[in-house]
Amino acid sequence: MTVHSQGATTSAPQDAPHQSAGRPKAQSPAAGPRPTPPRGGRKQLPSGWLPYLLVLPAVASMALLLLYPLIKNVILSFQDINKIEFIQRKYPFGGFANYTQLIGDSNFWTVVARSFLFTFANVALIMVIGSLIGILLNRLGKWMRLVLSMALVMAWAMPIVASVQVFYWLFDEQFGVMNWVMRTLGFSGYEQHNWFETGLSTLTIVTLLVVWGSIPFVALNMYAGLTTVGAELYEAARMDGANGWQTFWKVVFPNLKPFFLVTTFLEVIWVFKAFTQVYAMNKGGPDRASEILPVFAYVEGQSQAHYGLAAAISVLTILILLVVMSFYFRLILKQEEEQ
Repeated sequence: MTVHSQGATTSAPQDAPHQSAGRPKAQSPAAGPRPTPPRGGRKQLPSGWLPYLLVLPAVASMALLLLYPLIKNVILSFQDINKIEFIQRKYPFGGFANYTQLIGDSNFWTVVARSFLFTFANVALIMVIGSLIGILLNRLGKWMRLVLSMALVMAWAMPIVASVQVFYWLFDEQFGVMNWVMRTLGFSGYEQHNWFETGLSTLTIVTLLVVWGSIPFVALNMYAGLTTVGAELYEAARMDGANGWQTFWKVVFPNLKPFFLVTTFLEVIWVFKAFTQVYAMNKGGPDRASEILPVFAYVEGQSQAHYGLAAAISVLTILILLVVMSFYFRLILKQEEEQ
């Protein structure tokens, strides 16, 4: 304490004798507490690493389950491996011989064209019927909407092999319901009619199965999308004198355009790689007339024991699908830029 002549008392802090002028002063309590060092002497990881550590198990699992088989399949497509080479454990390198053989094979291009037609027909029917049912769900009452939604979910949740068996029974040659229905309606020639006699009729039945199993996904998503469209937009369309189709095209479609793009994108992938429905229905027959690319690759690999050729077919299938999907990627990116 120091007392001045005026009588005012002030405090004068004095430096410790051992503190030199060159040393920094002690940190004041106002500067905040010092960070507590981690226990055990371990260093903390930088915060920027945490997201990568969290996704590392998922990335490692995908690389093990997807990337590694894909690389092995690409390598196999350049090898000339048939049944003898497989038994002898020989893996001769054949270069682009498998791809050259496929490109020069007319049967391969027939299967490619059939796959595109099959995909186009299925996706068109799925999107149209699914969208109509989604609009119906949006206009139904609470209880009818619940009943229809439960029916859609049960159809969607049905295992593929079980649904294939049901459709096979419906079109059975001797005891099928469809033959009975056609006879009841007065059509002749349906006594033990074989619905799987041709590849076209087989793929038609498969199309019914695929559409039936895919409609619930589109319908429920369509209904969910319609709930985001404001009622004032419908009211404005009615005041302008728009009919049902004009309301859908001018009001619903512009607001749900991202939904249609993404859903169509997913359906094209799902239908293009459909294997179980086609193979379980008639094993790609008769005479391989109902084969699409996944079934064609399986038959060549497992039934014909042309393993290298089957691998090349699967690689070309992936490339074809990527080329087709590139157009949808461009549409999606353009849609995002417009928004």
